[in-house]
Amino acid sequence: MGCFGCFDGGSKRQRKEEDRLASEEARAKAAEAAQKRQEQFENSAAGRAAKAQLAAASKQSNNNSKGEPVLKWQMG
Repeated sequence: MGCFGCFDGGSKRQRKEEDRLASEEARAKAAEAAQKRQEQFENSAAGRAAKAQLAAASKQSNNNSKGEPVLKWQMG
């Protein structure tokens, strides 16, 4: 049946294109769902608390780093 291989080439290409389109659509839906979850988290109490904690940590690290190393080594 090796001589009839060319008859299936069109359906293989069509199937491959359909798979590619389905994958593209699935990726788009997953990205949209992730964006929605991110927005919901940012609007939740936990999201606001995390954002405030990051801002406080950033502010604290800016105040502490005035040219001095974070870790100080002692010999002896």
